Amino acid sequence: MNTCKLRAFSAIAIAVSLVVGSAAAAEDLTPEGGDRAASKDGAVPAYVGRQSPDSAWSYGKFRGDFWKHRNEKLLYSIDASNVDKYTAMLSPGQVQLIKQKKGYRMDVYPSHRECQLPDFVQQNSTADLNTAKLDASGNNIQSAILPAVPFPQPKNGAEAIWNYLIRYRGEGTDWPVMTTVVSPRPGGNEWIDAAAPQIVYLPWGKPGKTTLQDVDQLIQGAFYTIQSPPALAGQAFVQRQFFDKDPETYYYFPGQRRVRRMPAYMHDAPIIGMENQYLMDEADMFFGPIDRFDWKLVGKREMIVPYNSFGMYKFDEKLHDVATPDGIAANNRRYEVHRVWVIEATLKSNARHVDSKKVFYLDEDSWLALVGEDYDAQGKLWKVRESYPIPVYELGGACDTQPFVQYDLIDGRYVFDQSTIGQGKDIRWYEQVNDPRFKVDFFTSESLRSVSER
Repeated sequence: MNTCKLRAFSAIAIAVSLVVGSAAAAEDLTPEGGDRAASKDGAVPAYVGRQSPDSAWSYGKFRGDFWKHRNEKLLYSIDASNVDKYTAMLSPGQVQLIKQKKGYRMDVYPSHRECQLPDFVQQNSTADLNTAKLDASGNNIQSAILPAVPFPQPKNGAEAIWNYLIRYRGEGTDWPVMTTVVSPRPGGNEWIDAAAPQIVYLPWGKPGKTTLQDVDQLIQGAFYTIQSPPALAGQAFVQRQFFDKDPETYYYFPGQRRVRRMPAYMHDAPIIGMENQYLMDEADMFFGPIDRFDWKLVGKREMIVPYNSFGMYKFDEKLHDVATPDGIAANNRRYEVHRVWVIEATLKSNARHVDSKKVFYLDEDSWLALVGEDYDAQGKLWKVRESYPIPVYELGGACDTQPFVQYDLIDGRYVFDQSTIGQGKDIRWYEQVNDPRFKVDFFTSESLRSVSER
């Protein structure tokens, strides 16, 4: 084993360290709540902070060509032949995925801790140490100054997952065309390849200081309209999600030429058109109300996770060169060693859901959900999700993740969503946006009807 491998895996049998509520000195933490120091074995480097892209980058150019570490060499690869050596640095779902998926491989590169929020977001995060709190139910944010990491030193799992759910993404995100892929049934060859323009509006994400009351409790507005395949073309969706109540969702069905309200389109409701392979709260790693689970903050651990995965943003690449029959191509995925928060969500005794438990692994520097696992009603590991973060140049180096994949370990199929691979145009993030689509009144049933019935 070479020096790099020894450095990365000396003393890797790391139990999850119980650092919940630890009294770390403020100077030892970043404003986002990450530990500044390197790990004892050096596998996780010290925090560096934002790095500027090559000045020649502009929207429409492939982002990875302008990342300063783009020519780094691979440290090592993990596959079925050697995965048992690395189990202490992987989640149970990752291990099972490697053992079960034909030819599955994880390529591991040097680690970089360069995700940093803009100054005004960091300042709000510091203020939220004394401002942000959950309501009496423990499910909803009652007060916070945004945009921010509202709970940079979380006391429980609910606070931690909220750090992810309202992560800083600017005021809006635009997919000129988004791809959603569902792999064929076992033994079949028919893919679902859905193409849909999508936008997400985050009114509290603009620069400055915003309270929940300033935006009438609106978390986000979302809209998409499906262009293909023909069986789904014309269907459209609009939703408003709130801090203090359930989402308001409307769906346009072209065969009926009508907009229908969807009051139960959340939690484990199947997403329309995806053959029951994809549930509403599986979108975006986790999405929607958190109230059906008890959320436990287990602690921190070192782990091999997707990071700086620019290969998942190659919008000019052919879709099925990346989304292959056996999963997402290894050459498009990149992994690094980072510290993550481990969160367990256990189904409440009086609640209904197809999952008995969910586990999430959140990056300490960005609070992005990098890996997720679902367990079925019998407690068996069922689904494994990975997301693919990058620094977003439009947002001053803040990191976000949009493309993600979900593997069903029981039936062998997978879902790949929120990507622009194969569509020829990149995702675009807006620090501020002046576009009539990014307004509250665009995300209504009346607006959906007007744009769908033309």
